[in-house]
Amino acid sequence: MGDEPLVRWDWIWRNWDTGRPDSILALLESHVVMAFLPVLFGLLLALPLGLASARWRWLYQPTVSVMNVVYSLPSIAVFIVMLAITGLGQATVIVPLTFYSLAILIPAVVDGLTSIPDHVRNSAVAMGFTPLRRLVRVELPLAVPVVLAGLRVATVSSISLVSVGALIGQGGLGYLFIDGWQRQFTTPIVVGIVATVLLAVLADGLLVLAQRLLTPWRRA
Repeated sequence: MGDEPLVRWDWIWRNWDTGRPDSILALLESHVVMAFLPVLFGLLLALPLGLASARWRWLYQPTVSVMNVVYSLPSIAVFIVMLAITGLGQATVIVPLTFYSLAILIPAVVDGLTSIPDHVRNSAVAMGFTPLRRLVRVELPLAVPVVLAGLRVATVSSISLVSVGALIGQGGLGYLFIDGWQRQFTTPIVVGIVATVLLAVLADGLLVLAQRLLTPWRRA
């Protein structure tokens, strides 16, 4: 890389928002979409699956086993396989990452629900709560800390794995890694690393704040 400095600030200013899909801002926006949609979809799917697994315990082990197998698959291999189904689009990254999120979130939902003491459930029943009202007013709120702990892991993992999609043309900030390596130019690589880390830290911080807002009794 010659006598080039580690970071060329003029390159960052020129390429921050050029209006092209390879500008830093456009890549960041793409990265956010491909990182957060899988977590959202995963959470929406994990809640009913986790509720079912907590209710019927025989369902839990087969479900977790399947998810663990999916999670163990190399992401780049899964992305390549998905190319034949979804083509060169963001869905090629979003669909596999949704399953990766599920593998983390289903156990989190089940653990959160099963960690609630029986006397708390019995108290809700004694107060005349219907099963649905007990779930919404008692069980889910008390499960929030455990579920959000899993959500934090799934979110940071998703933000990281999106970059691998750059190898098939859909990697958000991961494009900067490949571009910098191919040109033997460190600035895009540094920008990609810093932006990815900051995005992960920001997302994790927001989830911590969400947990504090959703569980005011823990602050007391």
